[in-house]
Amino acid sequence: MNLPENLKYTKDHEWIQIDGDVLTIGITDFAQSELGDIVYVDVDTLDDTVEANEVFGSVEAVKTVSDLFMPMTGEVIEFNEGLEDAPELVNSDPYGEGWMIKVKASDVTQIDDLLDASAYKELVQG
Repeated sequence: MNLPENLKYTKDHEWIQIDGDVLTIGITDFAQSELGDIVYVDVDTLDDTVEANEVFGSVEAVKTVSDLFMPMTGEVIEFNEGLEDAPELVNSDPYGEGWMIKVKASDVTQIDDLLDASAYKELVQG
């Protein structure tokens, strides 16, 4: 399982890369492997402010649809348009080209509520 140390994680299997007050968010390698082949990523919250733990979109795999949860409150400022034509990037490169959204964080102190790589690893390995 690939878990970059420089990222933060949620119990809902999102990863967060923090650059000042801009967050890049996607789903973890574990999540994409559990979902299987991803066929569609739906984010209808562009330009909206979404509270922490609220749904910002969904990801559709061959067998299921899963909600995507906002790790920290903020305004969705960008959607990875590359996923419209190639949603499989979430499977092949979840921490790179498979990122989903960029968010301008409202309160960067909420980062304290997120998991580091070792805590996330414990969560998924039990």
